Amino acid sequence: RYWMNLTPSDIMWNTSDTGWAKSAYGSVFAPWICGSCVFVHHMPQFKPEVTAETLSRYPITTFCTAPTAFRMLVQHDVSRYKFLSLKHCVTGGEALNPEVFEKWKIQTGLVIHEGYGQTETVPICANMKGTKIKPGSLGRAVPPYDVQIVDEHGAVVPAGAEGTIAVRVQPSRPFCLFSEYL
Repeated sequence: RYWMNLTPSDIMWNTSDTGWAKSAYGSVFAPWICGSCVFVHHMPQFKPEVTAETLSRYPITTFCTAPTAFRMLVQHDVSRYKFLSLKHCVTGGEALNPEVFEKWKIQTGLVIHEGYGQTETVPICANMKGTKIKPGSLGRAVPPYDVQIVDEHGAVVPAGAEGTIAVRVQPSRPFCLFSEYL
């Protein structure tokens, strides 16, 4: 709800392969919880020209694909296409470099909202719609997570310092955090 910003009038296209948890989150759970339509396109291999043509031909409002796919799209130069319905773009699964972020914005007029999570967590950090995006940043904690950057001893590091992403699980564990493998 916070990152994908879906509404009942949206049409969501997530290019994630069905073997990935991102497909379940981005093509089933999030759109259905928000009452959105899900767009499905049979594309055995990602092709930037097919993707750009699809975005220009169908009324897709929200688009989610991997940073590598956005990289391929901007190399294809999507500025010659008109994405009349597209209003929100999200990505995750690997780092989105600032150059791709900027090229996409120049070529389409849209920003890419990057998110970070794991199969076991769903998104824990994201650049949510309406917030200022710093290209190359994972954004802020997504509710209900309390996310901090910590050192090797678990102490919170100062702003701008490197560390490990940590999720607070005490005194209460976030309800959407995976509990265990059997």
